[in-house]
This record gives sequence, C-alpha cells and structure tokens, in this order.
Amino acid sequence: MRLIELTSFLEGIAPLGYQESYDNAGLIVGDPNREITQAIVSLDCTEEVIEEAIAHGANLVVSHHPIVFKGLKKFSGSTYVERVVMKAIKHDIALYAIHTNLDNVLGGVNGKIAEKLGLEGVSLLAPKEGIYHKLAVFVPHSHADILRNALFAAGAGEIGKYSECSYNLDGYGTYKPSEGAQPYLGDIGLLHKEPELKIEVIYPTYKERAVLIAMYEYHPYEEIAYDIFRLENRSDDVGSGVVGNLPMSMGEQRFLAFLKERMNASVIRHTAFRNKPVQRVAVCGGAGGFLLQHAIRSGADAFVTADYKYHEFFDAEGKTLIADIGHFESEQFTQELLLEIIQKKFPNFAVRLTGVNTNPIKYYV
Repeated sequence: MRLIELTSFLEGIAPLGYQESYDNAGLIVGDPNREITQAIVSLDCTEEVIEEAIAHGANLVVSHHPIVFKGLKKFSGSTYVERVVMKAIKHDIALYAIHTNLDNVLGGVNGKIAEKLGLEGVSLLAPKEGIYHKLAVFVPHSHADILRNALFAAGAGEIGKYSECSYNLDGYGTYKPSEGAQPYLGDIGLLHKEPELKIEVIYPTYKERAVLIAMYEYHPYEEIAYDIFRLENRSDDVGSGVVGNLPMSMGEQRFLAFLKERMNASVIRHTAFRNKPVQRVAVCGGAGGFLLQHAIRSGADAFVTADYKYHEFFDAEGKTLIADIGHFESEQFTQELLLEIIQKKFPNFAVRLTGVNTNPIKYYV
C-alpha cells in the first residue's frame, strides 16, 4: 500500500492537530505516495533501529518520539539525529512519528498504561481546552442543503458519538450590490432582501482549513457572510493523562511492587508513604509533572509518571503518592499499542516490533 494510506489512518486516530506546539509529529522523512512493504515500530528512532530496518528490508519506521524536534541546518553526520536522517534517506526508509497527538487521545499512550495496570472507569485527567470552533454562515435557501452537506463532509458537525449536527435559523439578509459586483441574486444599485438560513456547525480547530474551503466552494455568494467563534467546550476524548480505579485497593508498598512488575521498571522513585490504601490511580506517560494538581483534584491516591526533578517531589505535600517509574518504562508499551492498531487495520501488511531496547538510561544495581 501507499505510505499515505497508513499515515492517514494513524492521523484519524491521533490527529496531528492534537500535538503540542513544541512537537514534530507526522511524516519526517519520505514520500507519502510511495509504496511501503514492511514497517518496524519503535518507541525511539535510533541508528540501531535504522540498521534493523535495513537488515529486515523494511522501508518504514513508525516511532513514538520524533527523531527531529527542531530544524536541522547541517547534514554532516556530526550528531546522532543527522546520522539517522541521512541513513534513512540513503536507504529510502520513511520515518513517521506519532507523539503528543497519541498522548492526547483517550485510547492512546495513557490508555495503554491504564490497561497494563488494570484500571477501571478510566477518564481523562485534564481535558484539552480550545479544541473546537463554531462556524455560523448565512446562505440562501436554495443552497442550504448543499452547503450543509459539504461542511459535514469536511469534518464539521461531529459531537461525541453524533455526526451531521447543525443548528439552522431562518431569517433574511439584505445587501445592495455596488458597481462592479457580480451578485448571485439582486441587481446593481438596488437593495435586495433574500430569505436565508443561518447554519451553525462546530468542528475541531485542526479541520478549519478544510471546512472553510468547503464553505467557499459550495456557497453561491461572491461575498460570504460568516462568523467563527472559539469555544470553551471540552472533549471527553482529547486531553492529557488518565485516571481510573484498581479493582481492589492495596497498601502503598504492595502497589509499588505491583507497579514495578506490571511496567517492567528497574526502579521507582517515589514520595513518602501516606499510610493510606491505593485504589484511585492517575497516570501520564513521559514527563507528567505538569499534571500533579489535576491528579490531586481527581482524588488519585497515587500518580504514576516520569522525569520528576528533586524539588518537584515536594509539590505532592502528602496529598498523593508520586511514583516516577522512568520515561522509557512509562511509554514502552506504546510500541505494542501501535503494532496492535496497525495489524488490526492492515492484517496483511508486514509490521513488527523493534528488537532494539532504545532506553538510553541504564541502571547499576
């Protein structure tokens, strides 16, 4: 199949518009229209992973972490990032990253952690704000159905499990065409009164370009009257971290042993025990310290994440048990998640997990 078939599918699950501003998710190296024959899935894209792809004849690496976060000005091979990109291009291997956009969907990175821990009643820890806009556009009755359907096809009008949602208000518009205008209805120099519908639809902000293109293509007027509003509505499916409950509560020491076993962690750094049972657990793969107050407000007895700094442990103030299991350890099952997603959709496509342990951190015990 073509590379764009796979990437479009992945972006339907974790749209690029949901990635954080600092991120670089998406196709990093490769022609989207090229044919792909085999893929390797990995947490990181390293030189060893590229060598593995070459050895297996794979021409695509799908990783969670992007190999390139910022612009490269030189390709001299002086850094591992340059060497990876150069080797991928030389051997015609496409590189695709699905990073914070996969972090920010309910069934993504954090959903996989929750699954590994057996959490029940899982919900988002911090729903993302500002992800919806509303379009209000005024159209003559003759083109209302055509325009409305075009907006739906462009991705507008989806609310939760409902699609083709709109609000329609009947009224009329007035305008006087000036010299040089080409009005669809009315005459130059004369005030025109036209029965119109006001159509309102909401859409994710990342679909705005497609929605506006559809509006301009299917609206009959030379000059279109429309408004765009930023909404404060939150989504139950888009946001950071998750929280859920263990089937049964357990003591803190037993919980840490359970966590270490389930997440294949070599060591867990944690705050002082609170001498309280653990049942409600908040999780965030990778560096999740920014979610501590959300975890506390959710009533979490423990907050599982990574990359905590010394002074940040004080911020728990005895309100929850912070458990830092390590960045790689918290996200390692993401590659398993990606493998499952791809194999389910494309059962005849050759895709495999990397055999390379890309964790740059080693432990002396």
